[in-house]
Amino acid sequence: MTQNGIFKRRVRARAAKTGESYTTALMHVRRSSSNEIKPEAKSVRLAVAQTTVHDDPRNTAALRTSGLEMRRLMRQAHEAGARLVHFPEGATCSPNKRIMSSNGPEQIGASDWRRFEWTVLREELEATRKLARQLGLWTIVGSVHQLTPPHRPHNSLYVISDRGEVVTRYDERMLSNTKVLFMYTPGSTPVTFEVDGVRFGCALGMESHFPEIFIEYERLAVDCVLFSTTGGSINDLAFAAEAQGHAASNRYWISFSVLARRGLTAPSGIVGPGGQWGAQCAADGAPSIAVVDINDNPGDLARSWRRTARGGIYEPHLADNDQRSRNRDMF
Repeated sequence: MTQNGIFKRRVRARAAKTGESYTTALMHVRRSSSNEIKPEAKSVRLAVAQTTVHDDPRNTAALRTSGLEMRRLMRQAHEAGARLVHFPEGATCSPNKRIMSSNGPEQIGASDWRRFEWTVLREELEATRKLARQLGLWTIVGSVHQLTPPHRPHNSLYVISDRGEVVTRYDERMLSNTKVLFMYTPGSTPVTFEVDGVRFGCALGMESHFPEIFIEYERLAVDCVLFSTTGGSINDLAFAAEAQGHAASNRYWISFSVLARRGLTAPSGIVGPGGQWGAQCAADGAPSIAVVDINDNPGDLARSWRRTARGGIYEPHLADNDQRSRNRDMF
């Protein structure tokens, strides 16, 4: 039963018990309800980032530069009072399929992961982990995660706690055709974690195209989904539009973190449960952050009602599906 239904039942119960009219009972129940202790909202200041595109994992200097840029934005987030900073897919490096192709660059083939400067990547991630501990800042970083050969790596999000510990890792599950055939090993499970009582879920890559990912996180009672992406193809605004739709239909926050494309895709931003942008990064594609205080929205009746509506409450109210009723409803 929804909170509104429970409230009405309380009014009717008081009217039956006291003999009062429904209007009088409503007045007393409202007065009593206003004095009740309401659940206190839990909140977290969240920073979302957009970072420069680096797509050549052979380029040691570029890997170093991406690490320095991430850590500069981490410091900005900390100065803005953020508890958590969220980075895009491939924030360390988003390997280009043509650079990685063993048949390329003209023909896309199986990626040759020996071309990746893994040692440099690990050093940059280690420096990022240490800074997270120093700043007391939860840090979510998009990165390739190496597996033991001959297994291909995962496309992942590392969740680094404010103590500098990698507490969990999300691996992209719904891979594109190129990714699954030539580049990555898919993940298999959703990932959730909590910061100051606010519950987060993770999504990655092209997963905004799959509403079941976001419905699953609603069932897992998350308050915010952290969605990291490269942004897709040039002028592709679908990811941002889908993020707004998923936030509105599931009634939770979505942090949309994308690689900076200098106006060619929507900038990074944070979408509220109503589907509106709470804040967005620089529209010119410059590396930047945007900050919003998000919460667990405990008084949201719409979310609880939608859960009830999905639970089969309509079946008792359906019209009999016999021939006569069908004929009656004809023009």
